Amino acid sequence: MSGLYLYDDLVARTFEPFALTRPTSELRTGVELIRARWESALRARAAGSIVATHLGEFEELDAPPAVSTTIPAGSIVANSRCVVPLEWISQEADIWTCHGRVAAVRLRVQLDVEELEGGEAPLESLETAGNRNVGIEGRWLTEVWSIITDLAAQLQDDIGRLAPALDCISAAHVTVLGNNPVYIERGANVEPLVVIDATSGPVLVRAGATVRAFTRLVGPLAIGKNASVLGDRVAGCSIGEMCVVRGEIADSVILGHSNKAHDGFVGHSYLGRWVNLGAGTTTSNMKNTYGSVALWTPSGIRDSGAVRLGSFFGDHVKTGIGLRLTTGSVVGAGSNIYGSAMPPKYVPPFSWGEGEELGAYDIEKFLLTAERAMTRRQVGLGLRGRRQLVAACAKSRRSAL
Repeated sequence: MSGLYLYDDLVARTFEPFALTRPTSELRTGVELIRARWESALRARAAGSIVATHLGEFEELDAPPAVSTTIPAGSIVANSRCVVPLEWISQEADIWTCHGRVAAVRLRVQLDVEELEGGEAPLESLETAGNRNVGIEGRWLTEVWSIITDLAAQLQDDIGRLAPALDCISAAHVTVLGNNPVYIERGANVEPLVVIDATSGPVLVRAGATVRAFTRLVGPLAIGKNASVLGDRVAGCSIGEMCVVRGEIADSVILGHSNKAHDGFVGHSYLGRWVNLGAGTTTSNMKNTYGSVALWTPSGIRDSGAVRLGSFFGDHVKTGIGLRLTTGSVVGAGSNIYGSAMPPKYVPPFSWGEGEELGAYDIEKFLLTAERAMTRRQVGLGLRGRRQLVAACAKSRRSAL
């Protein structure tokens, strides 16, 4: 197949606090990144992403670059809000639909990226190579919180599709409860005295991951490659690669390369990449009134309709010890917050301070901290990545004026 391009439409560009620093296709939903799902389904390496201008220099691991010129005829453009099932291989097609909406198209003619620059144009408006249509039994992310509210079902589906094909070892050396499958991929280290509760869903531990004794894993749950789980109850989560987790965490996603290495409860939350939660950082995920949770969005405070919803931490967020966050908090990318006073429900990107006394994080000091954090995981911060973070900071401060 021809090259694959992931398109952030106007809705995807509102998925804060993540849209400021990454394409939506680079978010983890269930077990895998959205981009990786599309690559697997179409058997095509992603050649680029069509994103907002401030993400033009986005650079991360194996992510494709942003496209600024043209896309060749025959290429496939896919909406990054469509979550394609894992291990699903598409037939040849010109149009892919998901729940009645166009999720991807094969271009009949060369496309000028300017036509999609603002994100307003639907894929239905593009000229397709033909009428061969394939349906996708996937999910649409309609809101940023959909990743959390759909998490349990997504994990159930993902693990059931992915894990049976992996090279797995016996779980006989640990205590297993329940009748759902438990998959420990060869190369994972799950120590004795771990309890795996598969009563409510399957559990998957990927190669290179370590689960220390006296941890309780509760399905549906996926622990990514080379992640470390150091103790306590981890339930209903997707833990990305190279993460360190200790203390109770439930119904949450950690994108990757992030730390929650100490005690403190995190529930129904999303941690971007390069996040570090200080010891005792605790999120509230349910109101005392048992009502639905509202949270900040670029269009204002909105009711999510969810009774349980915790905090959304943007990329490179750092929290101090003992920090407490209220239900439905949004912590903007690049923020460093600390202190005994609870921060506001919305923390603007690249903030520094405690409680309501938030100032601007000096961008050069932020970049130095980001580079140090990344180096600890043997990942460099390149010139393009630096420029993108500077552009994100500048955009956030212009928007605040």
